[in-house]
Amino acid sequence: MGMNRISAKTALAMLLLVCCALPAAASDYTLGVFGNANEDDTINMQDVTYTELIILEYRDETELADAKHDGKINMQDVTQIELVILGKDKELTIIDSADRVATVNKPVERVVTFNHGMFVTMRSIKATDKVVGVCQNLVPHYGALFPDVDRYPKVGSFSSPDYEAVLNLNPEVVVLWGYDEEILEKFKQICPGITIICFDCDNPAYYMDEVRKSGYILDRREEACEFIGFYEQYMDMIAERVDELSDEDKPVVYFEMPHKPYQTVGAGTPVHAMIVFAGGDNIFSDFTGTIDMDPEMVMKRDPEIIVKGGRSPGYNLDDPTLLRDTREEIMNRPELEAAAAVTNGSVYIFPYGFVCTPTHFVCMAYLAKWFHPELFDDLDPEAIHQEYLTRFLEVDYDLDERGVFVYPPLDEN
Repeated sequence: MGMNRISAKTALAMLLLVCCALPAAASDYTLGVFGNANEDDTINMQDVTYTELIILEYRDETELADAKHDGKINMQDVTQIELVILGKDKELTIIDSADRVATVNKPVERVVTFNHGMFVTMRSIKATDKVVGVCQNLVPHYGALFPDVDRYPKVGSFSSPDYEAVLNLNPEVVVLWGYDEEILEKFKQICPGITIICFDCDNPAYYMDEVRKSGYILDRREEACEFIGFYEQYMDMIAERVDELSDEDKPVVYFEMPHKPYQTVGAGTPVHAMIVFAGGDNIFSDFTGTIDMDPEMVMKRDPEIIVKGGRSPGYNLDDPTLLRDTREEIMNRPELEAAAAVTNGSVYIFPYGFVCTPTHFVCMAYLAKWFHPELFDDLDPEAIHQEYLTRFLEVDYDLDERGVFVYPPLDEN
């Protein structure tokens, strides 16, 4: 009997090995959802097979194979993965953008978001019917784009939440922007039954990860995949062309924050990731985070291109005067008079509310055009932006008639 059992086990393992895919070597992206046993970019029957091989000790355990997140890998995890595939899971455990493990009870029907980028993301995947409360700064950022946004109950800001207002809205999930331990602890104390998720929705390094996880959490996987396909077709094109450039071909770029002169960004920031992705060399990549820089240091490193974030969100702006004046102020700084970017006129302005948001992919298209105009002659950032607004955000917003998002316009360069 022992030999028969071993033979059966071996035969099953051999069968499974034939149809089992190893962790995807071709992709650097791992979907941070428990149940993604083979640690690729999705959950499918390959994860069922892989988990069964782990149970049979023909594969090493992976963290995400523990679909039930109970510290054990067994047939309950196989069942959970099958339920996730079918969209019939009653709970889902993810790793959020603050590297926290969060378990969501499903289905999710009521969401409060303190991250206006998450609201836009939910709009992109057709899930705003689940929103029951929003942060108070959503209206200033997106009132012109979403005229009905003011109807949502307000729950304070991401830095100063109104915990009682959240509690009264009875959400299953609250989405925060960034990570604040004090705020998280207060939510645990005041709203203990609510799942807290930290998503940024502004960093190209992992935004698609957040979109895909949102699709799983909100049961909008097909919609998330459609949006990801749209996003990646342009980002892949930029990445492929930039990858062929030598370091010498990449212009030296200085980015200035909107809040005050010579406040800039180093490594580890969304803007740094955007500059690098678009084929630029951030002159302060040897620093980290947001930093105040001495003007002399900027001149010493002599940027070939200067990009500044203006204060106004572009959707609420129909007159280029603010962005034009911002550019003129930089061009007329005495200390920058000899900078290559100023002498060449390579100074560009974005509305900052357009940069560090889900629309960063449109900004990266503009950056690519500014950094490498001949390489990206066929790239049309405004057309990409218009398709995004019409097809995914489903708004009646004509970029030929409304909004100011870059200065100077591409047709003036």
